[in-house]
Amino acid sequence: MKKTKIYLGLAICAVATIILVAADHIDAPSSMGTTADIADFYAFEPTTGSDNTVFIVDLQSNVLPSLAYGTFDENVLTEINIDSNGDLVEDLVIQAIPRDGIMYFFGPVAPSQRGLDSQVLVDAPLGSVEISAATAKVTTTTSGVKLFAGPRQDAFFFDFFQFNAVIGGTAPNGFKAANEAVDTFDGANTMSVVIEIPNSMLGATTATNALGLEVYKTWVTSNRKQ
Repeated sequence: MKKTKIYLGLAICAVATIILVAADHIDAPSSMGTTADIADFYAFEPTTGSDNTVFIVDLQSNVLPSLAYGTFDENVLTEINIDSNGDLVEDLVIQAIPRDGIMYFFGPVAPSQRGLDSQVLVDAPLGSVEISAATAKVTTTTSGVKLFAGPRQDAFFFDFFQFNAVIGGTAPNGFKAANEAVDTFDGANTMSVVIEIPNSMLGATTATNALGLEVYKTWVTSNRKQ
């Protein structure tokens, strides 16, 4: 199997299943402010009863509204990990890595190695898409996979400053009511990697979520070139 340089894993986002989301904003010192810093990971059915799954990885990049859009770091590999037998070890991976304004995708295939280190699986191309901003550009492959990469408004509602006040003990009344909370990230952006893929390419589901839906056990890692 052809491989490129080894990439060392930097960040892991909690397991996400269909209709659920894991979030972890700007608190990883070694990767903060770069596209190695995972902000959110979403996994869901695009429509009820669909035979596809959508994965969205939002990567941190200059999130405050007053700052400009960032760019994808070409030394960072984003990897979606899928457990297909219930042992919480990745059996399939989907990889994304940018080069010269294009996001290239590989997989889903068994990784050449598991754990924190990864290698780009260049002999398992999935497709590519031009990285776009104001007007979204989406590639649909012959296998029915849809791909997107580019800046998008942060969908995560979070009163960041009130949270810090609560944690710091300076907010005696605790968190604000929903109609009083301020969405700190309103108008801010993340760098998003989006894949819609037929479930037939992912194998059988491995868990049942709280809503009774059959789901995949999946998580995302970012890896920096060593």
